[in-house]
Amino acid sequence: MKLLLASASPRRRALLSLLVDEFDTVDPDIDESLLPHESPIHYVARLAAEKAQVYEAGDRAVIGADTTVAVGSTVLGKPDNLQTAKDSLRRLSGRAHQVHTALSLNIAGSTQTRVVSTVVNFTHLSEEAISQYLMMDEYMGKAGAYAIQGYAGAFVSRIEGSYSAVVGLPLCETRELLMSANIPVRYG
Repeated sequence: MKLLLASASPRRRALLSLLVDEFDTVDPDIDESLLPHESPIHYVARLAAEKAQVYEAGDRAVIGADTTVAVGSTVLGKPDNLQTAKDSLRRLSGRAHQVHTALSLNIAGSTQTRVVSTVVNFTHLSEEAISQYLMMDEYMGKAGAYAIQGYAGAFVSRIEGSYSAVVGLPLCETRELLMSANIPVRYG
């Protein structure tokens, strides 16, 4: 069975390539707006499922994934400008937050979804540290305005959960989901 990754994220492509030899990618064009009263977990689960279901799969299995950062019930999405990014980093400074990544696998119209939640602790960030980080433009297109695998990794004092889920695709859960669908994976 062929595999299709419904994601434009280079990080998700790189992570999935650790598990499977061949797959195609498509950029799912969905509305990523948060619905009123939607929890962070329901939000990422809905988006991952929508991404997995947006294309006619035919004889392919389609993977959709989405990641969000939350402080309590407040979602810190992808910043649309520098000020929003600065506000997000100020909010994360010196505290723990949750990173929720949902993974959906759609085969012949049947979709399975899993959500992986990870707690990430940031050290205190000075205004200077925030400004210097934002000059790198690494924050663009990243939930919570940071990339743990990049410069912002220096802000992380502790992580409880899946590092790969924070990057964008939980490898252990992805492997398990693919294996349960009889899709060949490395180290299977």
